[in-house]
Amino acid sequence: MSIPRPPTVLFSAGESSGDQHAANLFLALKERQPDIEGIGMGGAKMLQAGVDIRYDSGQIGVIGVVEVIKHYGEIRRALAFMKRLLMAERPDLLVCVDYKEFNLKLARFAKQQGIKVLFYVSPQVWAWRAGRVKTYGQAIDMMAVIFPFETAYYEAEQVPVRYVGHPSVDKVHPHYTKLAAREHFGLAADKPVVGLLPGSRRNEIKRLLPVMLAAAAILQADMPDIQLVLPQADSISDDLLAGYLSQSPVKITVIKNQPYDVIQSCDAVMTSSGTVTLEVALLLVPMVITYKLAAFTYFLGKRLVKTPFIGLPNIVLGKRIIKELIQDEATGDSLAAEIKKILTDRAYADRMRNDLTLVKTQLGQGGGSNNMAQLVLEMLGLARPG
Repeated sequence: MSIPRPPTVLFSAGESSGDQHAANLFLALKERQPDIEGIGMGGAKMLQAGVDIRYDSGQIGVIGVVEVIKHYGEIRRALAFMKRLLMAERPDLLVCVDYKEFNLKLARFAKQQGIKVLFYVSPQVWAWRAGRVKTYGQAIDMMAVIFPFETAYYEAEQVPVRYVGHPSVDKVHPHYTKLAAREHFGLAADKPVVGLLPGSRRNEIKRLLPVMLAAAAILQADMPDIQLVLPQADSISDDLLAGYLSQSPVKITVIKNQPYDVIQSCDAVMTSSGTVTLEVALLLVPMVITYKLAAFTYFLGKRLVKTPFIGLPNIVLGKRIIKELIQDEATGDSLAAEIKKILTDRAYADRMRNDLTLVKTQLGQGGGSNNMAQLVLEMLGLARPG
């Protein structure tokens, strides 16, 4: 007599944010269904959560057309590996986490093999190529979206969709108050604190950190009592950071493993675009958003992107509440000028905090990982629709 195997989920996460989302989802799944098994592609967070990692996604977590072209061979090998793994393991469900183009190809293949597909974190169809809703609808069984306004795009095309909540709402919980965080990090309570958040990828550090350091030098010259902090992302090595910081005359306190307490301690932040902008928003810290891409990637993006904003807080509210300094506008002078305005114009900073409160309200009460776990168990036939 054969023993039935436990329910098995194949995860496909190609970037650090997806690795974290999948890890949180699997932990929530294990709480509800202890015998469930997770295998697939991901990183350290998924491994720590108990997922059997068969392919390390660290080799393919790149962004931008030029960067993807450079790593195209490795990305193709990863996709071929995941297809073979899917055929060998025949999981009960494929969960594709972000990493849009790669996971769309994998999802199509899984559907052809009769395997259910759940896509977690919608492609930004509201920003570009809205027609892709149909394309994804043909390759998946369910789309799990993290912004409430995204459901309408899928419902309009009769694609099954569920709003599960934004993962950041659950994880952005500092341990300290603003004053306690400053004391913990050895920062003066009565002097301004500015954070530098240059990103979690090597190419982001390369393009953004020199600009932020230039802005920091200008700010320090104008405001000698300013304090500068940099929360170091797990994915960024000490050597990489040191190579840039050693060439700067600016004194910066680098802090590991406590990003939300570092942000909490700040009066203003200069940050790369991406999910981190929502994390800053949830802490109600005024910011300026900046980003630079390879010239060719930016050239294509300008012609394809339909939204007037790239900053997620601006997109959530549908208006520009945070200044965006992109590509050629991203200079030390422009960043420094905006941070100085936040620090010296109290009414301006207060308006920004009020708008960030609206962003926080829009993102809801959280529970994203638990909502996702419920959806996974429903698709596995192990839970009733909730």
